[in-house]
Amino acid sequence: MRILERLEQLYAIGDGPGANRPAYSPAEDEALAIAAGWMAEAGLEADYDTAGNLIGRLRGRRLELLELWTGSHLDSVPAGGRFDGALGVVAGIEAVERLGPQERTLAVVSFRGEEVGCLGSRARVESGDLPGAWVELHIEQGPRLDRAVAPLAVVPAIVGYARGEVTVTGRAGHAGTTPMDDRDDALVAAAERVLAIRAAALGITDAVATVGRLAVEPGGVNVIPASVTFSIDARAPDRDRLDRLVAAIGFEPVLRVEPVEMDEHVRGAVRAALEELGVPVVELPSGAGHDAGILAAAGVPSAMLFVRSLNGGVSHSPDELSSPVDIALAVDALERTLRQLSR
Repeated sequence: MRILERLEQLYAIGDGPGANRPAYSPAEDEALAIAAGWMAEAGLEADYDTAGNLIGRLRGRRLELLELWTGSHLDSVPAGGRFDGALGVVAGIEAVERLGPQERTLAVVSFRGEEVGCLGSRARVESGDLPGAWVELHIEQGPRLDRAVAPLAVVPAIVGYARGEVTVTGRAGHAGTTPMDDRDDALVAAAERVLAIRAAALGITDAVATVGRLAVEPGGVNVIPASVTFSIDARAPDRDRLDRLVAAIGFEPVLRVEPVEMDEHVRGAVRAALEELGVPVVELPSGAGHDAGILAAAGVPSAMLFVRSLNGGVSHSPDELSSPVDIALAVDALERTLRQLSR
């Protein structure tokens, strides 16, 4: 299948193992140049905007209509997978080539720097030059679709998140001479807080919370910890649940990004495409951030289509996997979605 061959070509860029196309690196530039060539072969006019985003346009019959965009990103994390971001770009090229000219101008976009804060889509939003709608095809990056035995999903919302740090203090002491019942061990207290954070997330549907970094002081193997500072990343699919999660954890975020709902009309087109294909319509909020969230928050009618991830849903890893059958079905769904929205 041509899409898989193209994904392998992109995957081979950079030094392995895995995908190694850091944002704004020569490897990302090479990937964009290759994609621009595929766009040209498909009859699209490829160009770069001032932020370096690659945009390939197939001019519509009514140029006064706002453009319809699809795509994703080609940058990767170090030692990433074949499908994250790249699938949305190559699938977009395939779907638009199949459609040919429509009423609206169709565009396939690869935004720069998605993995480092969606820099390209943020820059596009700041420029004020935005499309009439955005549809992003992306792998799920989790195990839920595989568990539901469903190949595709409509994304109703992209989660919001709150991040911060907490410091727990205790009293340093000698690890060999301080009795266990006379210790004020900051790490033990921090461990209890971490378990409480997990319990708080488990008590709220579709919420998650992660402690990914701890710093223990003074850090000696034979010293009772006097203080522990740890990070908190708390996520939920709507504002109410995010508020409740932050309150249940009991911390003051230093960064908060609000959840974003996908547009009902554009979501409806994705849903209709799945129904046409006889695919069960599963709705699954995204637990990861995407360019779609940046555009939706700026008022662009947006939707996402998830493709089932295999191997336990692992992502940002060479073990990332989606099946050829699911990918082919996703491209069919994207084509039908774009056809409906381009009228």
